[in-house]
Amino acid sequence: MYPAELVKPMREDLTNVGFEELHTSDAVEAALAKEGTTLVVVNSVCGCAAANARPGARMSLQNAKRPDHIVTVFAGVDKEAVDAARAQMVPFPPSSPSMALFKDGELVHMLERHHIEGRPAELISENLMDAYNDHC
Repeated sequence: MYPAELVKPMREDLTNVGFEELHTSDAVEAALAKEGTTLVVVNSVCGCAAANARPGARMSLQNAKRPDHIVTVFAGVDKEAVDAARAQMVPFPPSSPSMALFKDGELVHMLERHHIEGRPAELISENLMDAYNDHC
């Protein structure tokens, strides 16, 4: 587990633009039970989360269509919440960072680490915006 002071700025990268942090499995289940679309970002301390995932997620929110709900769990910190979120992302293997779009509780779009690592934030944002335009 990472110290709270280390991950605080990484959490704030997303919470400062409206992402709700989920810390428990119950919170994840409640978030995914909501009607409409929900983007789940599995946050991470790795460099590709800082350079690609978080900026891409933030930029994607500038789209005309966007998810009804935006939430985040933090790998290596919120184990219970991360495990619950990943359980809903099957058949995709666990990876962090990752992003999943759900519609009415069903997984409709997934970005795994290998879709994020080494790709510019703008490309990640465009991928998410395409998913929003299809599902939101």
